[in-house]
Amino acid sequence: MRTDNRSVKSTIISIYFILLVFAILLATVFKSFHVLEGSSLWVVIGLAIAVVVVHFVASYFEYDSDGTKLVIINKGLILTDYINYRERKIEIAKHKVIGYKINNYKVYKTLVISRKNKNGSISKERFNVSLLKSKKIKYVKQSLRKIIKENKSKLG
Repeated sequence: MRTDNRSVKSTIISIYFILLVFAILLATVFKSFHVLEGSSLWVVIGLAIAVVVVHFVASYFEYDSDGTKLVIINKGLILTDYINYRERKIEIAKHKVIGYKINNYKVYKTLVISRKNKNGSISKERFNVSLLKSKKIKYVKQSLRKIIKENKSKLG
């Protein structure tokens, strides 16, 4: 099964644009009219926090369980065509996947994949799935449950 969240890229770019226009507008209004001079700092801090939150939540997620390996890609949404930043790609043999968990922190969601290493230890890989629609998260869960069920039946 293959799924991704490429459809939200235009939405995130629009949100960045709106935040930028809002910041420029507020900076001009505060300077020209001398309105709320004491609280202009709080507005700037609020905008900066909004940009940081959008930046960390906004990431591209791709899941591919076709074939013998599970391929998961996480990367940033803005400027990815020019600068390859925040990219994380793993390929895991399906027989090494032993568990998964989806953590929901209201604004930020993560997919945690547990896998068995060559030496028998267990490592966990974390991926940002915040902008993945709930229907697609359901499909990812279903696919991972199927992989884990197949692994358990081979062992038992």
